[in-house]
Amino acid sequence: MNSKEIDPIISQALKEDRCRQDITTRLLIPNHETCKAFIIVKENATVCGLDVAKKVFLKIDPSIQFHSIYHNGAKVKKNTKIAFISGKARSILSAERVALNFLGILSGIATQTYQYVLKIRPYKPKIMDTRKTTPGIRSLEKMAVKWGGGCNHRFHLAESVFIKDNHKSCGKDSSLLSAMIQRVRKLTKKLVEVEVENLLEYKEALKGAPDIILLDNMTPQQMRKAVLLNKRRKGGRKILLEASGGVTLKNVRAIARTGVDRISIGALTHSRKSIDLSLEVIN
Repeated sequence: MNSKEIDPIISQALKEDRCRQDITTRLLIPNHETCKAFIIVKENATVCGLDVAKKVFLKIDPSIQFHSIYHNGAKVKKNTKIAFISGKARSILSAERVALNFLGILSGIATQTYQYVLKIRPYKPKIMDTRKTTPGIRSLEKMAVKWGGGCNHRFHLAESVFIKDNHKSCGKDSSLLSAMIQRVRKLTKKLVEVEVENLLEYKEALKGAPDIILLDNMTPQQMRKAVLLNKRRKGGRKILLEASGGVTLKNVRAIARTGVDRISIGALTHSRKSIDLSLEVIN
């Protein structure tokens, strides 16, 4: 991500926390006071967001020194010191919570994504996110998925065509899915994906030849059947198969074994657990 994307998000977070009006710090800490501090991870984690945390501190005070030997995607053990900070004490204390919030959220997403990536090895489907993200920070959350070893699904509604159940319910050709696919093919050159809920819908979708077919809440047995039917299909472009719905660490390996190409998991972002970190001032 570039600064043009990150800076407005950081500015809004600092404004929300009134970091420049930190009454406690201003009453207790002299303006000239300096200090050193470190950020420590309190559990095993895949680190993500150090660059964002650094920008938080520098946004408050460009003279702050922020140093880390780690990088996005680094695997660290519990009690690892991942960053060292020095500068005006007021600035460090006022920026602390916002910086740790970003680090905790993004490292949590990266850590959970990496757990899914590890769980399916040696199978090859891509672990993918969804649009079930926190409003305003989608770009950061999707960045964290990538640093955890996952892949990004579409970022927004304009990126590609994705025909879902409600489109089918509202559409004129809802009874004939292949017709909907063929119609959008004539209107756009963008990638076309369609969601199906059973093998009957799936067979109809195959006739329309979209780029991707999402198998929504299907059983592993149904997924294997879908993979086999796709392999038997003759001619035309390769259709990717994506599994989604109810995916957990307990069942993701069984899903990966079916031969699907992608597994999309909303929980990577909407049910992530923040990593526990703290900033400690060095006496």
